[in-house]
Amino acid sequence: MDSSTWSPPATATAEPLHAYERIRNAADISVIVIYFVVVMAVGLWAMFSTNRGTVGGFFLAGRSMVWWPIGASLFASNIGSGCSGAAVGPAGSSALILVVLLGWVFVPIYIKAGVVTMPEYLRKRFGGQRIQVYLSVLSLVLYIFTKISADIFSGAIFINLALGLDLYLAIFILLAITALYTITGESPRMDQPQPSSGLAFHEVGGYSAFVTKYMNAIPTVTSYGNTTVKKECYTPRADSFHIFRDPLKGDLPWPGLIFGLTIISLWYWCTDQVIVQRCLSAKNMSHVKAGCIMCGYMKLLRILFTEKVACTVPSECEKYCGTKVGCTNIAYPTLVVELMPNGLRGLMLSVISLTSIFNSASTLFTMDIYTKIRKKASEKELMIAGRLFMLVLIGVSIAWVPIVQSAQSGQLFDYIHYLGPPIAAVFLLAIFCKRVNEPGAFWGLIIGFLIGVSRMITEFAYGTGSCTEPSNCPTIICGVHYLYFAIILFVVTIIVILAVSLFTKPIADVHLYRLCWSLRNSKEERIDLDAEDEDIQDTREDALEIDTEASEEKKGCLRQAYDMFCGLDQQKGPKMTKEEEAAMKLKMTDTSEKRLWRMVVNINGIILLAVAVFCHAYFA
Repeated sequence: MDSSTWSPPATATAEPLHAYERIRNAADISVIVIYFVVVMAVGLWAMFSTNRGTVGGFFLAGRSMVWWPIGASLFASNIGSGCSGAAVGPAGSSALILVVLLGWVFVPIYIKAGVVTMPEYLRKRFGGQRIQVYLSVLSLVLYIFTKISADIFSGAIFINLALGLDLYLAIFILLAITALYTITGESPRMDQPQPSSGLAFHEVGGYSAFVTKYMNAIPTVTSYGNTTVKKECYTPRADSFHIFRDPLKGDLPWPGLIFGLTIISLWYWCTDQVIVQRCLSAKNMSHVKAGCIMCGYMKLLRILFTEKVACTVPSECEKYCGTKVGCTNIAYPTLVVELMPNGLRGLMLSVISLTSIFNSASTLFTMDIYTKIRKKASEKELMIAGRLFMLVLIGVSIAWVPIVQSAQSGQLFDYIHYLGPPIAAVFLLAIFCKRVNEPGAFWGLIIGFLIGVSRMITEFAYGTGSCTEPSNCPTIICGVHYLYFAIILFVVTIIVILAVSLFTKPIADVHLYRLCWSLRNSKEERIDLDAEDEDIQDTREDALEIDTEASEEKKGCLRQAYDMFCGLDQQKGPKMTKEEEAAMKLKMTDTSEKRLWRMVVNINGIILLAVAVFCHAYFA
């Protein structure tokens, strides 16, 4: 292969233990230092230029974000050491379609509803509190046991390979940096496109060489003791470069990819707090759509180390990555540490971040759970509760890391496929079917959860198994492919929701204006089903004024500096009149766009959809 520009060092096949030596150069260290200096500078700017002492300021960046940080943040929430390699089949190209649905269909409804969290939208749409609390608790459980723990573990692997540090020391460093950014509320999550894929293609020799070499990427050690690993366990599949695989024998059957994966992607891209919260912080609707388009284009930008990553013999895997079940977890960190040139290696190490998930989880707890416990809590109390909950998240997530480390081939993350479809079904019907009511939505969620968790517990108890050591899970339970199971679960949930809703009292239109698609442009005044909670919010704001006035003269210099650093300073301005409050509320729920920019984003949205269709057709 031509290597006229640069080639990786001859020790590229060295064991991960010695990979840290690659980052000990002036270029990488300088990039890391410069990166953190710049981030701290941005944090200080945010500290003095934004109001982090309010719910809107801390959780939604004051709803003043422009399109490019939103697009970068959406993309960054779906990349990195934890997500690299997680996209299978058309997951990447289907995301192009889903981000368009997010920006053009779902977010306009969320903004018109004037909500901060996704469970809050369901409370406004259906009334009551049980759906809101259930979804908040479920989302937090999923964040802790999958997203946060996975990101902590994968980020620690990155630091472990790059710096040669102990895994748990790496976790401590990662969380210390994350806590500084997130608890102070100073730094929005924002990363840049990763160049490692392009460098990997350069090393392989282009796409044609990639196809050839991948089909011959077979580890040399395929036996241990008296046991020889079956050929199908380590040889690439003949249909590796085809999206539409056999519906019965394929590892990713095409009906499951088309329908099952779309259902799961709908839950992830259009109803998940981590993703949607980025869009809700936009200054207007055009910036929301432009951010989604930017994320979609960046999704389009995205062989080596066969002995390490593709190991099949347990003893070999344990030698390379410390676990017997496989070394796919080190694929992305190894690619960065061993392949990328000086400087870029340090850049990729420095952008590891957990702030998006911590901030979103804190939002869910503070707005949907803590406000039920302390109904008249002041804004300052909510800010403190949110920050303290982040510390609890960190502790629980660290305790869960060993389970993530031992998860077989990353199968732990297939479990969310058993819990996500019911949520997707509820949001889809909430927006597009105004006949659906609270009893239908609640019982649909509960029955869907019971079905999904029954399979999840069974698989967890029996183990997911591997090619060399199949699971003993009963075929009647685990024999259905998880993508097919997602379809079945989604359909069952929809049937339950519609059946219960049709046999119970419907919700009057006066409560649904601008909360569902058919009434999205209504100018009528909406009477919220959660009007009682709105009165509590008004009481909280009145209490905040009294508390601020009473404590304004008692603070010393150190206390004022502490409050400013942690975003607890209540920047009190002149009290708004009722007319000004109404105008502010109208502005916060406004989805109007200027004609020129509406045309620009619509054209780009159409282009993005066309590219998604082309990608599906080309790789079919």
